[in-house]
Amino acid sequence: MKIIAIGRNYAEHAKELNNPIPDQPVIFLKPDTAVLKDNKPFYIPDFSSDIHYEIEVVLKIAKEGKHIAEKFAHKYYEELGLGIDFTARDIQSAHKAKGLPGELAKAFDHSAAISNFIPKTAIKDLSDLSFTLNINGEPRQNGNTRDILFSFEKIIAFVSRYITLKKGDLIFTGTPEGVGQVKPGDKLEGWLQGQQLLNFDIK
Repeated sequence: MKIIAIGRNYAEHAKELNNPIPDQPVIFLKPDTAVLKDNKPFYIPDFSSDIHYEIEVVLKIAKEGKHIAEKFAHKYYEELGLGIDFTARDIQSAHKAKGLPGELAKAFDHSAAISNFIPKTAIKDLSDLSFTLNINGEPRQNGNTRDILFSFEKIIAFVSRYITLKKGDLIFTGTPEGVGQVKPGDKLEGWLQGQQLLNFDIK
């Protein structure tokens, strides 16, 4: 299983980090060891003093495919959920300034918290899908898939040109604006269409 994450897929998030708005999907990978599930607590690692949250809609790939046409891409996922792409922003900024790869900031252990998955048939309109991250009961990120630059189908088609998708792979589809730092004692709650899917602590 691999985790494919899409960066800068919400224009306002790209702007808040002073990044250009892309004309094609920006991708990066996380290993399977990045997964944190079952609402287990996230422990802030000792190598960073600035871990940021980024809530995202996550697709679970249902079957193997490569060179998938966009019009058929909807057939390659049956479930979706929420995820938190934890980012060591201090490491990311230092590496970005030197033109170095960003894996140490993005791919570390437990940097991909994931919820349980729900059938996509339970969602009335995937192109108008709202999601929210609350921290300590206060809304921090509010997103809606109507604002994404690249649709789920465009993402699947694009990625599959370069990387074969396999059953069980996860695609993080991008985060809206409002990212920020987590601290020990924080409680994170993720909501998808009013349904709570994430509820865990930062330690």
